Amino acid sequence: MYKLWAGLFLSLCLNAQMVDGVSVVVGNKAITLLDIKKEMQTLHVDEKKATNILIRQKLEAIEVEKRKIKVTDDEVYKELKQTAKRNGMSVEQFYTAVEETNGLTPTELKQKLKQKLQSQKLYSSISYSVVSQPTDKALQDYYELHKEKFTHPDSFDVTAYSAYDKNLLLKKLQNPMFLSTEISDKEQTLDYNKIPKPLAQLLQKTKDETFTKIIPNSENSFVVFYLKSKNGSTTSPFNDVKQEVESLLMAQKREEVLSDYFQRLQNSDNIKILRTLNAQR
Repeated sequence: MYKLWAGLFLSLCLNAQMVDGVSVVVGNKAITLLDIKKEMQTLHVDEKKATNILIRQKLEAIEVEKRKIKVTDDEVYKELKQTAKRNGMSVEQFYTAVEETNGLTPTELKQKLKQKLQSQKLYSSISYSVVSQPTDKALQDYYELHKEKFTHPDSFDVTAYSAYDKNLLLKKLQNPMFLSTEISDKEQTLDYNKIPKPLAQLLQKTKDETFTKIIPNSENSFVVFYLKSKNGSTTSPFNDVKQEVESLLMAQKREEVLSDYFQRLQNSDNIKILRTLNAQR
């Protein structure tokens, strides 16, 4: 009898621990507190934004299942190659650059690309009318209205701190005056066009006189950049970024349709918020 009660008690405790990890339930899909933390770290957003992104992803996943939308491994790899090519890299170089700047493993990156392709197919399934390809005038107008998207610094003045022990760099972030012989530092000027695009984008988003997040470096070490300043400013000519302009404009149109559709779903009773990260502190 004691064994029976002990087993039942243990089972209840384990179930309680599992439930404690769930933050939001969307239909029959769960979002955990760990999922939210990971999204916050990956996208550099707050808890509310990360939670909304994950809720949207779960709603999309439910619709994808309902509509039997499939994305093959070949389609994902084709998208991966095209994305790497647009960034002027091989697939392997792109894997490394994304892992170093966003902390995404190749498996996680492919999952993100799969979700992107699913969203595109879902859009086609949900949209009642086919959105025609934008005219050159529409593309030019979008470019003129959003020139900041195609403007970037010419270079970055940084100090790169690297170490094999990530915890030492964490101490450096918490206390910039912290010194260690195991941390090497190097002042550099990084040319925007000569560094991996994900790193350039990371530095571009970083405020002057602040640190980037810690990212993996070569030879099993880690690096964090202290951005001293951004130098110069260049706006890419329209013809050089026309393909990117078209991609952004079409993505905007798709997002408008999908956002409206999923906002209606999000207002239904299918979403239950059980707890938040703030409530755990």
